[in-house]
Order: sequence, then C-alpha cells, then structure tokens
Amino acid sequence: MTTTYRQPGVVLTDHRFTVPLDHADPAGETIELYAREVVASEKADRDDLPWLVYLQGGPGFGANRFIGRPAWLGRALEEYRVLLLDQRGTGASTPANRQTLPLRGGPAEQAAYLAHFRADSIVRDCELVRRRVTGGAPWTVLGQSFGGFCTVTYLSLAPEGLAAALITGGLPSLDAHADDVYRAAYPRIERKVAAHYARYPQDVERARRIADHLLTHEVTLPGGHLLTVEAFQSLGILLGGGEGSHRLHHLLEDAFVRTPHGPELSDAFQEEVRGLLSFAAHPLYALVHEAAYGQGDRPTDWAAERVRAEFPQFDAAKALAGDGPLLFTGESIHPWMFDGDPALRPLRETAELLAARTGWPPLYDPARLAANEVPVAAAVCHDDMYVDTAHALTTARRIRGLRAWVADEFEHDGVRAGGPRVLDRLLALARDEV
Repeated sequence: MTTTYRQPGVVLTDHRFTVPLDHADPAGETIELYAREVVASEKADRDDLPWLVYLQGGPGFGANRFIGRPAWLGRALEEYRVLLLDQRGTGASTPANRQTLPLRGGPAEQAAYLAHFRADSIVRDCELVRRRVTGGAPWTVLGQSFGGFCTVTYLSLAPEGLAAALITGGLPSLDAHADDVYRAAYPRIERKVAAHYARYPQDVERARRIADHLLTHEVTLPGGHLLTVEAFQSLGILLGGGEGSHRLHHLLEDAFVRTPHGPELSDAFQEEVRGLLSFAAHPLYALVHEAAYGQGDRPTDWAAERVRAEFPQFDAAKALAGDGPLLFTGESIHPWMFDGDPALRPLRETAELLAARTGWPPLYDPARLAANEVPVAAAVCHDDMYVDTAHALTTARRIRGLRAWVADEFEHDGVRAGGPRVLDRLLALARDEV
C-alpha cells in the first residue's frame, strides 16, 4: 500500500510492507514496516534514480521526519531516491511498547518477541523491502550510529544487496562483549564532562547543587517520572552531540526558583528534564540497547550498571562528600530506569529476561568482511562519546576496502550537523575520488 503527496521541494511516498517476525520462519507471524520514500520535486524521471536507504540510530528510534530537504538529505536527493525506514518496532511500524507488548503475553513471551528486534532482523527486513522497491537492484545504505552497526551486519549477511555502504558514527567492535564496550566508555564520558566543565566552569557548582538537592529530596517529575540523582547524571547523554554542551549548560543555569518553602527545582527545569529522560517515544532503546551487543552464550547482564561500579568517581554521593565535580554519564541503560520511568515500569521483568538471555546469534562475519567487495566509507569522530574510536578503527581495518575519514570537527551527530559536506566526503571516498 502506498500514498504519494508533496511537501516543499520533495515528493513523498509512504510505503507499508509485511515481513516475518522471525525470518527463519517466513510462514509464521508477521509484523508491519513503514517507510517513507523521498524524491526531489524537480526529478521528473524518478524511476531512473538509484536508491539510498537510511538506517537511523538507536536502537529504537524511527527514521527522522523531515520537512523539505535539510542537512544531508538535500545532498542525497541530488542523485538518489531516499527511503527512510522505520526499523521494526519504531515510528509508524508495528509498535513495541508498554501498551502493545502485553498482547504478546507475559514477560517471557515479550522477551522472546523482542529478541527479534536486533540488527540481523533489521537487515533481513531491508532485503525484503529492497527486492520489492528496486526490482532486485542493489542499493546504497547510509547508516548513522546504530544504523552503522546494522550496515556492518548487512555487509556480513547480505552484501549482494549493496551497491555501496556509507557509515557515520557507527563502526562497532566485531567481537567485544558489552562489558568491554562500557569499560571503554566511562573514561571517554569522563573526558567529555571535563571538557564541558572547562567550557562552563560555573556549571560545576550548579550540578553539585542540583545533585545535593536530589539526594535529600524526593522529586517526581510531571507524568510520574522519578528524578533521582542517577537520572540527573544520565543527562550527560547530551554531551555526545555537537550542541550538547551548550544545551546542558542552559538547562543547569535556571534549575532553581525561590518559593515560600525555600529553593525548589523550577517547573520549567522539571518539564525539560522530563522530555530528555522519558523513554515513552522510544522504549526499545532501553529494552534492546545492550542486546544490540549480544553474541554467543554470555549474557549482557546489565553491563553498563555493573561496569560503572569499577569507576567510583561516578558515584554522586562520594563526589559531593569531597570537593570533586559531579560526573554525568552518557549512553547507557540501567535497571533503575525501569523503576523511575512510567513508560518502562511495566516492562521491568521483560528487561531482566533480556539481560539474562544467552544464545544470541552472531551479528558479524569477520571472514566475509575480510573478503568484502562492496565500496565502504565511514566517518569516525576522533573522540566519539557513544562509539569507541579505538573499537571503530580496529573494525575499519578488518573490513576489506573500507576507507575511513577520522575527523575532529564534529561529534556523533555529524551527518545531521555537518550538512551536505559529510555525505559529499563519504560518497567521494566510496567512489575512490579522493
């Protein structure tokens, strides 16, 4: 089923596809995928254009909705028909959240269902969609962040479907356990926090004051979200984006308001924090985030929470007991999030079962990647807060023919913040033009 309409400068066509929940059982249960095709309005001969499919970051976010031709999309539309895919469970595809998952049954059934929402299933979805929209011709994939992880899985499972692969901020380790991922992450996050405080030294005391208030007061945000000190620290996820340090600073500078009962966290602060912390719009990010690293018989077992204990400088109470700065955290999922967030509370037991799950199938094929023949280009942020640069460059060396561009002028969101320049560079690298 398709629907075509126009927005400024583009022609849009909405597609819906039915795919197997489990690609190993193609005659079994199905789910629905939504994708939006975007073509420049001046491209009258759209049927002659090659396809580029965009795989969004996450896991758990739908493809971005655009008005017009912003950022990288305008550059892509110069020569491609672009397909923005809502990966399974996200956006307008069959949803997976606290409201819909009980249709599966109890926590055990929900966890078994969500085990099919990783990169391997997403790649097999892409292959079914590709054959339906391109007539079998290979297409180019642009993978951002987790979309880049999916792209490396694509190169492992179905390279015949790819004309080229472009990756931004998303070269995963091929064999690191989730523990290894977070053991590398916490020192990197600490560097980002130090850089933030160097830029805004006044935020050291502001963050300490907010943390002290949260350690001595119970704060429930609008909608029922518990604002604990650990939840406040997790706002450090902002520091992985190009404007994130400035956003965090603006949030901290107006946190308190005077009341008849003394200083309290302002309504404006609480409302903004609620929007930043809530998983209501993307619960899969919390549910399958660590599962995205699962391979083999070793469970992920709340890796970010366990590994954090190895870095006591992130303990807020200890920081406030001394004179050190409060450290924010970053892109990590913790058990307490399923206690504090109303969108996640009904799914706590499901999350526990996913954390304990073993027998994860492999996501990458090192031998196939070593023999790769697909043109591949990857943009790597020199100190990406979300994806370890050392892991990324090790993987770059293990994919035959991959050309890496290591840059220090953008952060993890470079493909969006950098406009057409990032995609220009990746296309030139993939085409061996530079």
